[in-house]
Amino acid sequence: MTQATQIKIPATYMRGGTSKGVFFRLQDLPASCQVPGEARNQLFMRVIGSPDPYAAHIDGMGGATSSTSKCVILSKSSQPDHDVDYLYGQVSIDSPFVDWSGNCGNLSTAAGAFAIHAGLVDPVRIPDNGTCTVRVWQANIGKTIIAHVPVTNGQVQELGDFELDGVTFPAAEIVLEFIDPSEDDGEGGSMFPTGNLVDELEVPGIGTLQATMITAGIPTVFVNAEDIGYQGTELREDINGNPEALARFEAIRVAGALRMGLINNPEEAAKRQHTPKIAFVSKPKDYPASSGKQIQASEIDLLVRALSMGKLHHAMMGTCAVAIGTAAAIPGTLVNLAAGGGERESVRFGHPSGTLRVGAQASQVNGSWTVNKAIMSRSARILMEGWVRVPDGTC
Repeated sequence: MTQATQIKIPATYMRGGTSKGVFFRLQDLPASCQVPGEARNQLFMRVIGSPDPYAAHIDGMGGATSSTSKCVILSKSSQPDHDVDYLYGQVSIDSPFVDWSGNCGNLSTAAGAFAIHAGLVDPVRIPDNGTCTVRVWQANIGKTIIAHVPVTNGQVQELGDFELDGVTFPAAEIVLEFIDPSEDDGEGGSMFPTGNLVDELEVPGIGTLQATMITAGIPTVFVNAEDIGYQGTELREDINGNPEALARFEAIRVAGALRMGLINNPEEAAKRQHTPKIAFVSKPKDYPASSGKQIQASEIDLLVRALSMGKLHHAMMGTCAVAIGTAAAIPGTLVNLAAGGGERESVRFGHPSGTLRVGAQASQVNGSWTVNKAIMSRSARILMEGWVRVPDGTC
């Protein structure tokens, strides 16, 4: 009887912002996985340990949450004036599929740092000491991200005193610029797919809710916390252990996806778990963060809670933060109104782990809103590097 063997693939396990993922160079993947398709999907699922009916990822690198069930591929860029192409796969925990429909803003931070670590940035562009500007092409959504990565002695500086709520230890600050993060085609403003800043969204079994549906950073459906029976101060345990609550949020997400034209029928939502996101907003209130730290209403402009892959996120997804910053900059959206209304170029919001500041430059041209860029700071660190092993024949 022939003994089964494992193959090993060079890989790096990284934290980026409040997420973690397994990073690969395209050239290091098996030949069958260097192109999109089922072989690549099978590899990523086996690396992460999905699908797992136990929802524990014991036999893989995943952490059984949407924040830790991720894989990334980087390669030298095929686009002019860019350093690297960055492709992101959100691996479902309990179902056999990989969602390629959107970006991970948190891992965008790690993509910039990994590009330097992995030798994918021209050495002449890396200073001995200072900041390396890495131009990243986000291949999932066809957008540019500029990562300003600190460098010391020609290497990425990972340690520092920048603190990010939702991350236990301080690290070096990496500033991200999301260039033209909306999907405005210049012909009616598809940043708001319905053409409205606020819609009446009919949700079967729930009723009609006010909603701001925006595509900036990532497609997101915003609703008012009070309209769905919440305060906006909720933590993960308040929602994630309640199957009925999660089902209501999924119903809202599906209704929003249909109105945004992201799916053609409700059944398609099961294969598109990563997008759109569903978030609820409220005016500032005092609340205890998940760490026990007391957040004062005076410290923030509004409260936001967001769900990712069917569960309330422990902090805030980076791409959703871009959507928050963009919507806050546009007078009349639910996010803007929760923050007090009016024009603004930045907002600090409260999330379950603490607070986050994000800036956005929005303008109205010929009656349509557009956003030039959104800016926020995160951090990234290599946790482990070497090889990941999967059974031979996986892909």
